[in-house]
Amino acid sequence: MNKLVLPRISGTREMPVMPEASQLTVIGGSGVGKTKFIEELIRLNSDRAYCISVLSAPFPEREESTRPGSIDVLYREAAERRSYMRRDAVSELDKLSYLIFTDEFEYLLSLKQNSRKGVPVKLAPTRLDRLVMLWERVFPSNRIIRTEGTLMFSTASGSDLISLGKLSKGEQTVLYYAAAVLYAMPGAVIFVDSPSLFIHPSLLGNLWNAIEELRPDCTFVYDSVDVGFVNSRTSNVSIWVKSYDVEMRSWDYEVILPGDLNEDMFVDLVGTRKPVLFIEGDARHSIDSKLYPLVFADWTVKPLGSCDKVIETTRTFNDLKNMHHLKSKGIVDRDRRTDNEVDYLRRKSVMVPEVAEVENLFLLEGVVKAMARRRGRNPEKVFGRVSAAVMDEFRRRFDEQALQHVRHRVKREVECRIDARFPCITAMELHIGNMVSMLRPREKYNEVRASFQKLIDERDYNGILKVFNHKPILGDCGVAHMLGYKTKDEYVAGVIGALKEDGVIAEAIRESIRYCFRVDEPVPEKKRHVQDHKPEPPRQNKNHAKPTSARNPKSHNNKKRRKNVN
Repeated sequence: MNKLVLPRISGTREMPVMPEASQLTVIGGSGVGKTKFIEELIRLNSDRAYCISVLSAPFPEREESTRPGSIDVLYREAAERRSYMRRDAVSELDKLSYLIFTDEFEYLLSLKQNSRKGVPVKLAPTRLDRLVMLWERVFPSNRIIRTEGTLMFSTASGSDLISLGKLSKGEQTVLYYAAAVLYAMPGAVIFVDSPSLFIHPSLLGNLWNAIEELRPDCTFVYDSVDVGFVNSRTSNVSIWVKSYDVEMRSWDYEVILPGDLNEDMFVDLVGTRKPVLFIEGDARHSIDSKLYPLVFADWTVKPLGSCDKVIETTRTFNDLKNMHHLKSKGIVDRDRRTDNEVDYLRRKSVMVPEVAEVENLFLLEGVVKAMARRRGRNPEKVFGRVSAAVMDEFRRRFDEQALQHVRHRVKREVECRIDARFPCITAMELHIGNMVSMLRPREKYNEVRASFQKLIDERDYNGILKVFNHKPILGDCGVAHMLGYKTKDEYVAGVIGALKEDGVIAEAIRESIRYCFRVDEPVPEKKRHVQDHKPEPPRQNKNHAKPTSARNPKSHNNKKRRKNVN
């Protein structure tokens, strides 16, 4: 493998040389000059450039290539040298078939001649042998048969031999790429357009591994937007093309070496114009991945699994701002983090909600009331019962929750203190022995209990949601049954469904959740009433005191005005 000369970088006269690499993928969004970049890359390395594309391989209606070493030129030169070679091939696929069969014929003929001369005959793998081996490796039930001066194929779908033209599109693609690579010049830079086209995803990685093994002397340059394919290239170097200066014939681009950034993430994101939001959980099962794309609709949301991965990736992505123009943030659950820990994360572009975990977002006052209106329930009554149930459950788990919070704080402090440098083992033992007095766990426990008791005494519902780490609370509080759902999962699905409808209810839910992240300022009272559905009137009991509007004319007039606005 030789080094590659790369196109000119915008704003400079520099034409960098890329270190040796066996795999290179050119990535970028639509309209940024990626195709022009590849054309320039081919021009700069024209003495070794070998271009293959299955988009045109089976079709005769195309302009033949005049590039030295191309399939068209190889076939034309071979036909001129061999009077017996068929000259009616038009498509690249047919030309490769004729070339490979003719080469096989000539090789066997040379062996026969050498045998007659008494020269020891030693069989070596031919191009056809290597093609057959790869074909049967990819399609274990299929065979390539040499018969009557041409190649025929047996497949698992039938017993009759079929011709090249009757193979499926996927089979033709595999045959074309494998055969074409065998005819690349030594040390070639093989440019492959759309390498995953027509190929089943289950075959993709192993197929290209096998094809690359055919030519370890070559560099493979792929033009692909298939994230799965790029991830399958284990030694892949990516070139991210961001923009093209037509007048200067130069590009703004970056070379991304393996390990610099997770390619699954990067290839998935660089084509987007939206800011990027990294979240916890997985893309299929977590509540986070279902909720946040609907709440933060102007962001590209990327689930990463653990909170540590979110924090680290957000930091890395922002550290690489010289490589992209995307704004990026992260979201992690608050869990039992202290205010200082939360402030630190927010300074690092990691958003932390004012609730303990994602499940608590579904218990926010604005969310519960919006869903009550959607289900035809009385918002105040439903929320009153939900908040009472949450507070009762928090009161019941009071000591357990306090202990868990203290455990988190002590664990953090131990990690910091035990990391100190010690001159000897005795000093370390002394330090550990004094740890309890330094950490003061009981004092912390009493402080946490006092703060929790204050939340209960003041009936601070939002404050309880902020510290209450108990995932079953969404089911235990009964919000689902109060709103006519059978299970808490149905309730979660109901909230997601409301957000997808994107009406006034969705806006009320979205507003509540975004405000919980300190993303938006609170909506003014008048605007909030305009957005809301008219709540069901509460049932009046004649023993109750008269409504406020009856006692306060000014309040009555205000309500009348709001009604007219609605």
